[in-house]
Amino acid sequence: MGEEGAKQLPPDAGRARPPSPDAATGKPPPPGAGGARPAAPDVGGAKPPAPGARSDARGARPQHPPTTAARRPPAPAPHRSPAPLPRSRATRITVPYLGIDAPVTDLRLDRERRLPAPPDDDPNLAGWYADGPTPGEQGTAVAVGHLDTDSGPAVFAGLTQLRPGRLVEVRRADGRTAVYTVDAVRKYEKARFPSREVYGPRGRPELRLITCGGTYDRRTGYSGNVVAYAHLTGIREPRPAAAAH
Repeated sequence: MGEEGAKQLPPDAGRARPPSPDAATGKPPPPGAGGARPAAPDVGGAKPPAPGARSDARGARPQHPPTTAARRPPAPAPHRSPAPLPRSRATRITVPYLGIDAPVTDLRLDRERRLPAPPDDDPNLAGWYADGPTPGEQGTAVAVGHLDTDSGPAVFAGLTQLRPGRLVEVRRADGRTAVYTVDAVRKYEKARFPSREVYGPRGRPELRLITCGGTYDRRTGYSGNVVAYAHLTGIREPRPAAAAH
């Protein structure tokens, strides 16, 4: 999957996000330079990297900043959103419309300060950027999953079929479930990946599901990304424990 160079977020962007390589030098910013939006991870399976790429088949590779403006996903109708939840890690993602019921693994930056994809030895495993917002927390949370692996279709293979109004449910370690409603699903070529639209804050808890998209080339991998945009619309409390007899 392709990745793009990221620009700096405004100061109110929320939790720290992975620093991205500087578009001019190709080098990571120095420590303390401020948080940046994460590049889209390579989640198209164990495919050969592009010639001269700095990372392995699963790591994120820097790209040039987008040269054209991307279409902003439509804003949902105004409604009373639930209050953001406190921090608690993601444990499972379900998308009933697509039949997705996947465990979640935490993803953090690698030694070169890139966000990797989930391990590809389990095609039904999703990844959550653990240093960003947790399910239902204020800000833009990011979950990634493979489109396919060497063994066949993977967890987010059907992401392009997701439609506005469908639900994404993310279980938390504290037993609560954050329920998101899909606003839009967009496809982007990697050279025009809109960092600000995908990762930028919207003033409420939001979620992005990201996988590979576009055409596949054996030398360069997938040409783009698929991104599902969703916002928090409900919270399910854990079921009370059965009373002891």
